[in-house]
Amino acid sequence: MVGVALSDCGRLDDGTTAYALHAQAARRALADAGLDRSQVDGFASAGLGTLAPVEVAEYLGLRPTWVDSTSVGGATWEVMAAHAADAITAGHARAVLLVYGSTARADIRAGRRTGTLSFGTRGPLQFEAPYGHTLIAKYAMAARRHLIEYGTTVEQLAEVAVQARANAALNPEALHRTPITVDDVQSGPLIADPFTKLHCCLRSDGGAAVLLAAEDVVRDCRTAPVWVLGTGEYVSHSAMSEWPDFTVSPAAVSGPLAFRRAGVRPEEMDLAELYDAFTYMTLVTLEDLGFCAKGEGGAFVEKGRLRVGGGGLPVNTDGGGLSAQHPGMRGLFLLVEAVRQLRGECGGRQVRRADGSLPRLAVASGTGGWFCSSGTVVLARE
Repeated sequence: MVGVALSDCGRLDDGTTAYALHAQAARRALADAGLDRSQVDGFASAGLGTLAPVEVAEYLGLRPTWVDSTSVGGATWEVMAAHAADAITAGHARAVLLVYGSTARADIRAGRRTGTLSFGTRGPLQFEAPYGHTLIAKYAMAARRHLIEYGTTVEQLAEVAVQARANAALNPEALHRTPITVDDVQSGPLIADPFTKLHCCLRSDGGAAVLLAAEDVVRDCRTAPVWVLGTGEYVSHSAMSEWPDFTVSPAAVSGPLAFRRAGVRPEEMDLAELYDAFTYMTLVTLEDLGFCAKGEGGAFVEKGRLRVGGGGLPVNTDGGGLSAQHPGMRGLFLLVEAVRQLRGECGGRQVRRADGSLPRLAVASGTGGWFCSSGTVVLARE
């Protein structure tokens, strides 16, 4: 990975389009890498609504010879990064641009619904959607199962939101930076039991881009490369009735695959960027990636362990979807933050190892749907 960037994010009420956010992020990522648009021969995009890759590529002035439009929800970008790395290794492309842009917040404010809270109502979901069993209800149901099964507490889940906000406070680009407490989280309006408002991600506009390049292209880049060591992907279920265990996410498959292929262990990671549409996602993904045993996630997230400088495992160092930004399908933002951390570009939220050096290893793990899919990428600095 040689170029990463975000578009303007947060509250965009000036008529900015999703296409423009794609272009803004793409231009910034190319400038970050020091490469010209003409050098991009691979392209991947997916998004809310009807933005097809062929349309976005045309808007960006690209004519790729390799293209990917995989769409598996929030895990899309980790899966696409894996596909791009494979394509580069096979010689099918030399520079692949992954790009995303969404005006999710502006669309809601304007009364435009560009997506649903489910993967639609066809097939098996026709038996769930009519009863209001949409995305947030499914996550809440899974969280409640973990609380019952392992004695995890709602206060422990709230700690995830509190620590995400503490990291966001260090990030000038985060949408919400005011510190919060467990009491603040618990006293908010109930959205779907056991989730109050602050257990849930915010809604924002924004875009991101990541540029991957072949090794012979890397030497022409202005940035130090961050290497893809290993990847894993997994698709689990769509209907809740087909999910064998609500306390196990698909990261339990994609994570071990990625670590094994990378030749490293979870305990070697200096930081983790995890999809956090809800607090429960962070907790269960930590378990399933192997940072703690199943059922021990509640204890793991206590005592500030997820904070930058907290003495544990820094998680979602930009503030995550809970506090930084969440324009839907946020997985690409995880890769941007992981690369920036490994390159030492994060200012006040920069992670340091015990000896004061920059982090060497990071993991980004995206989750799609209601734990329907997962993509995990292990990254390394030279």
